[in-house]
Amino acid sequence: MTQNSTNPSTGNPSHDLTGRIAVVTGASSGIGAATARALAAGGARVAVLARRVDRIEALAKEIDGIAVPADVTDPASLARAAGTVRAELGRPDLVVANAGVMLGAPFAAAQPVEWSSMVDTNISGLLHTGKAFVDDLLAAAADGRPADLVHVGSIASHEVFPGYAVYGATKAGVAALTRGLRLELGPRGVRVRAIEPGVTATELGDTMLDSEGRETLAQIRSEVGPIPASDVAEAIAWSAAAPARVNVAQLIVVPTAQG
Repeated sequence: MTQNSTNPSTGNPSHDLTGRIAVVTGASSGIGAATARALAAGGARVAVLARRVDRIEALAKEIDGIAVPADVTDPASLARAAGTVRAELGRPDLVVANAGVMLGAPFAAAQPVEWSSMVDTNISGLLHTGKAFVDDLLAAAADGRPADLVHVGSIASHEVFPGYAVYGATKAGVAALTRGLRLELGPRGVRVRAIEPGVTATELGDTMLDSEGRETLAQIRSEVGPIPASDVAEAIAWSAAAPARVNVAQLIVVPTAQG
């Protein structure tokens, strides 16, 4: 990764995103919050979107961005959020669709409400996010500027984990959606990419109903040693800072011990 500057808050390298207007969904914690910090450190103006208003307001103050309450499962909510971003920052040219949930359980014992939550957020949420901002991205590309739609997927789109069949299916859907949109939007100048993290230190999975699943997840994280969310965020910032002619189409970011 080319080091353009240094993030004073983390000491990690950041990348030149001066003049970019960015949107990050699921920005109240984890990879989303870390990504907002990394993009701001690179010079982007950042709108942070999530449902937990107190968290995104604190983050927006920290990075000199704007907090925009939004629910990615609700197209009307995202449409309002997009209008707010345009009014306060201008038309975004970098959209990170990060909001997601991971709710593991053995299939026979799983609660369908958790399946619905994963499908609504991990799949439909990405569709609604892309739809809300695609015209902005196309406009940026038409002006000859970089334009990025970043989908945060998972290593689970490639590997199978016991108890995570439905989660893995949603993330495989993210990978397929990314490839399809890359084919459709790439010729029009919009770079569509998937960032696929492995075991990462986030809140993901904390709310799953299956107690054994929570224990197993904690054990996996303990054994593998998760990477911090800032490592994934750094990969996102680096890929967005590439020349407009280059699309880093897919990045799998995992702890070395995970392989």
